[in-house]
Amino acid sequence: MTSPAVPGRPLPDRMLLRGIELLVLDVDGVLTDGRIHFDAEGREYKSFHVHDAAGLVYWHRSGRRSGFLSGRGGDVVRRRATELGVHEILLERIDKEQAFAEVLARQQLTPRQVAYMGDDLLDLPVLRQVGLAATVPEARGEVAAMAHFVSSKPAGFGAARDVIELLMRAQETWANVVAKDGRA
Repeated sequence: MTSPAVPGRPLPDRMLLRGIELLVLDVDGVLTDGRIHFDAEGREYKSFHVHDAAGLVYWHRSGRRSGFLSGRGGDVVRRRATELGVHEILLERIDKEQAFAEVLARQQLTPRQVAYMGDDLLDLPVLRQVGLAATVPEARGEVAAMAHFVSSKPAGFGAARDVIELLMRAQETWANVVAKDGRA
């Protein structure tokens, strides 16, 4: 399921992971495989994996919050975030550090109370600050070096779910999800 980041930083201790309240995810290259498709009329299409979606549902049921932070936009991303009950939807934000500061202020959290998953250079300012910095196997080398955790799942194919399960196991809420067969 999971693997530690190599050559990244060591995984934070269990107490820090237990204090994570907000999971923020980059979209392209994390929740998607990074490819962007356009139809003949110029409409954008992306694929999202159901395992990541289910993971977000479980995360929310455990009383935790989530966010999408992307340098790109798109109605499809906003629609998916809304369907999943994502609390913070920040699209078309190239300055992710500023966007992250805004999220912290609105959510009244410290950076250590946040887990962030990103894959490219724009994500570095956030990854440097958070309690848990996570990425995907396809991440740029500089991002992998900054990460505490690298999912064994490829981008767009359950990588976010890996982070969610890691956090929920540390917070001792995963067993409840399993005991209820994923139902509320």
